[in-house]
Amino acid sequence: MKRDVLVMNVGSSSVKYSVFKNNKLVEKSNFERVFTRKEREKTVSKIFERIDVSGIGCVAHRVVHGGSITGAKKVTKNLLVELRKISELAPLHEIPEIEVIEACMKKLNVPQIAVFDTAFHQTMPLKAKAYGLPYKYYLKGIRKYGFHGVSHEYVSRGLKGKVITCHLGNGCSVTAVKDGKSVDTSMGFTPLEGLVMSTRSGSLDPSVIPYMVKHEKISLEKISNLLNKESGLLGVSGKSHDLRDLTKSKNKRSLLAAEMFFYSVAKQIGAFAAAMNGVNTIVFTAGIGQNNADVRKRILGYFGYLGVKLDNAKNKKNSRVISSKNSKVKVMVIPTDEEKAIASQAIKVIEK
Repeated sequence: MKRDVLVMNVGSSSVKYSVFKNNKLVEKSNFERVFTRKEREKTVSKIFERIDVSGIGCVAHRVVHGGSITGAKKVTKNLLVELRKISELAPLHEIPEIEVIEACMKKLNVPQIAVFDTAFHQTMPLKAKAYGLPYKYYLKGIRKYGFHGVSHEYVSRGLKGKVITCHLGNGCSVTAVKDGKSVDTSMGFTPLEGLVMSTRSGSLDPSVIPYMVKHEKISLEKISNLLNKESGLLGVSGKSHDLRDLTKSKNKRSLLAAEMFFYSVAKQIGAFAAAMNGVNTIVFTAGIGQNNADVRKRILGYFGYLGVKLDNAKNKKNSRVISSKNSKVKVMVIPTDEEKAIASQAIKVIEK
């Protein structure tokens, strides 16, 4: 059986690909500024021209929203219909991902495997995933799904006890993991809920939306765009969505945006420590989490009451363990490898 796996990790305006041979990365690249279906189809064609397709046994796709699907699945026409139905729940990603899946299906006659960011969070108990709405809406699928599951699962693997994983990148989420299973997470029905992010508002009073419709005369479509693309660090600062810019700035709004980010992450970690009645390990990952020592220090500064003690030298080096020996909570920096995790899940589906 052909064992090479082509992994497609599609963003709202980018297409990343990786090729794994015997679970080892042998090739990867990234295409930016890919906005339309036609551009995605051209990008897929370029990728297939670059790589050696003779050994490819399957194409594995990261799919942000899988609804109630509990694990990776082979792509079928029926699955694509299901994904289109829920595409509005992850508007920045789902449609581009579907378009790339369809383009790959035309190019290569091998199994296409969908690996879902929501799957890891299906173990959340009902008290964590249900909203305080009439229960009939939960039965209709209006509930917390959670995202970044591939990353949270990857960095928490092998860690025992009560673990809080912080995926801090363009999109940000915090997950409570107990004995290897997700028990709660900050993102919800869509990736908009939770932390203040680069361009997403994070959680806010739902009454803000009808108020803006009435008094600001803004359509629901424009509000959705505002909350997803014009808010968060960018919206508050009015300058940048990049924390590196904001923390170096002397502009008051830029500094406020950064403080709001640190505060929102700290609140979420604190909430999950309470929910699990303690925490053994805090993990930082993704672009900001695994590379920005100052951000980690600012966030961890809130947790003296938990006995968290940072080793500043190790933190500056992005060491794997950045807490001091006498810290009551271990703090780790674990680089995420979503593509490798996706490839591994796809192989398991093929072997079944």
